[in-house]
Amino acid sequence: MKRMCLTFLLILALAVPAMGKEITLILDWFPNVDHIPLYVAQQKGYFDEEGLEVKIIPPSESADALKLAAAGRAELGISYEPQALVAASEGIPLLVVGRLIGHPLSTVLYIEGRGINKPQDLNGKPMGYTVAGMEDVLAKAFCELNEVTDYDLVHVEFAIVPSLVSGRVDSVMGGFRNYEVVELELKGYKPGYFALEEHGFPDYDELVVVANPTFAKKNPEAIRSIRKALSRATEYTLKNPKEALAVYLKAVPESDEKLEKLAFEKTLPFYAESQILDAERWRTFADFAHKVGLIERPVDVEPLLWKD
Repeated sequence: MKRMCLTFLLILALAVPAMGKEITLILDWFPNVDHIPLYVAQQKGYFDEEGLEVKIIPPSESADALKLAAAGRAELGISYEPQALVAASEGIPLLVVGRLIGHPLSTVLYIEGRGINKPQDLNGKPMGYTVAGMEDVLAKAFCELNEVTDYDLVHVEFAIVPSLVSGRVDSVMGGFRNYEVVELELKGYKPGYFALEEHGFPDYDELVVVANPTFAKKNPEAIRSIRKALSRATEYTLKNPKEALAVYLKAVPESDEKLEKLAFEKTLPFYAESQILDAERWRTFADFAHKVGLIERPVDVEPLLWKD
């Protein structure tokens, strides 16, 4: 009888999945379709299959994810390649371990029919920007690269669409080619934009997964598991977009379904095609960031990027 009980308990232990390693992942912003692969990995059990229990949490402000991960108050965060380079330049401990959006979503956004057809048409017009210390620097770089010499920069924060519609500014550096473009279209305007990578900027990853370096060093298998699950989820998203969107909308029921569906269609080409962190690609953008004054000191990208 005792042997039977022990055998039963062993079978029960094997049948019930062990509690996964708990990981907190802080988003860069409120949940949106940029994050769909994360929700796919969570809701379809890809994290669970890797022995991970991942909690996805929105931040209180856009810089929180990077700050919390660097301070060790969260294991992972979603951030931006330019922001990660700024942090590295300032000596903030950080490790980039994955990719979410593999190309820039940020643009110089404007409304068509208002005299802007090429970058040089921005001369003599006020240009808005979103994040101070980041997008204003990139706005100046865009202007220098594209023969725009007469302009005034206006800090519109995240009132991008209202500032354009009202005519407070004629363009905005930092408007995304998925969300703000869709918002303008839904209001009956025809948006236009200058893609940064087509106007002098090196290509870069819009959204990346960052980790606390101490956590990553102590838990390399967890990082590998996160990367594997994210790769599977991105592949699923690209192959099954309708189903992936449904997973996200179920996980985030407060979302505006119409807006999210349209934004998702525009986001699909930009999801990271792999989890490869290309050091040369990062080095090219880091050198550009130093040249235009986004970072004060050069950054050696090798220690910044995860290596399997």
